Amino acid sequence: MLSEEPRRRRWWVHPIVSQRLQKGHFHTLYFDLRHNPQKFQGYCRMSVATFDILLASLRSGLAFQDTTMRRSISPEERLLLTLRFLATGNSFASLHYEYLLGISTISGIVCHTCQLIWQRLSEAVMPTPTADDWLRIADGFYQSSQFPNCIGALDGKHIRVKKPPHSGSQSFNFKQYFSIVLLALVDSNYRFIIVDIGAYGSTADARIFCSSRMGERLRANQLALPEPRRLPGCSASAAPFVIMADEGFALSPHVMRAFPRRDLDDRKRIFNYRLSRARRYVECAFGILSNKWRVFMSSLQMSPQNATLVIQACVILHNFTRIHDVPSEPEVAPFPTTTSVGLDHNPQGRPGSAGLAVRELFADYFISPEGALSWQLNSIRGTRR
Repeated sequence: MLSEEPRRRRWWVHPIVSQRLQKGHFHTLYFDLRHNPQKFQGYCRMSVATFDILLASLRSGLAFQDTTMRRSISPEERLLLTLRFLATGNSFASLHYEYLLGISTISGIVCHTCQLIWQRLSEAVMPTPTADDWLRIADGFYQSSQFPNCIGALDGKHIRVKKPPHSGSQSFNFKQYFSIVLLALVDSNYRFIIVDIGAYGSTADARIFCSSRMGERLRANQLALPEPRRLPGCSASAAPFVIMADEGFALSPHVMRAFPRRDLDDRKRIFNYRLSRARRYVECAFGILSNKWRVFMSSLQMSPQNATLVIQACVILHNFTRIHDVPSEPEVAPFPTTTSVGLDHNPQGRPGSAGLAVRELFADYFISPEGALSWQLNSIRGTRR
């Protein structure tokens, strides 16, 4: 069989692409947007000042040398292109016609910039928590949701992706689409504390948590958690610091979940209500993340490795903008004020006795004069079926 001759390129640069410096979105819009802060915010999902701070942190990694063949793409254009992709979820083909760059060039820029955002900023905006950090987080949860000794809300979010090749049903989740999982621990300011990204969509949240670095460090007593402390106004024995989770996670001394829905009395309903007030922060953080970075509104048309880079970048940018920008998203409506220490659990079996004892301790506290809220009884009775 005769080998086919390689296809010859018709152009070194396509005539349309060659007009990038005159007609590309960056060269026609960027400087006008900078003079219109509200439009810039809508285009990039961050203020001009925050964009400049981000650019200064990434510039050295986004700057490339000009050659005799062509000029390099500037750091400003690389960053703006990446933010526009994350903010809209437009395909690379669509961005090709807007920025007049090659599709493969856009793909390389987005992946490189996302990787750089994670490498350069993860330690600054999502550092490993210390004991003082855990205490600050616990104080924030107590002030906002009245759940003492709470150090975070935990949950997983399925990120829709195209089916990875040769993956079978590994990434096919219970919602009937292909996904990878973003497992996150969130504080009361809707910021991500610890994340685990990339697990198969078919894997249960509890199993992902157990095999994640976060779960392993919690079991090995390597999360620098503070020593147990007494609940506010209570002279009883000290309570450990706990994470709020839903029914998909196993109960343990440091992971609280609601009482089962059968045979609930007022005491158990009050505990479930108080837990849901604290746990809602992780759900809201996922909502804010998806609403700002709308690349998550549709399936990520890329490999799982590149999808992981995109998710990592969005998590970092979420924290970065919440630190440097005044939040523009509507916060959660307040509830009405009127009318990893060694885990003792088995994700496939019953919760350990230590986890049950901790849950009972909090349940008793929430109906005591020191821990009760004036409206909690009306709230649970108003929702009872």
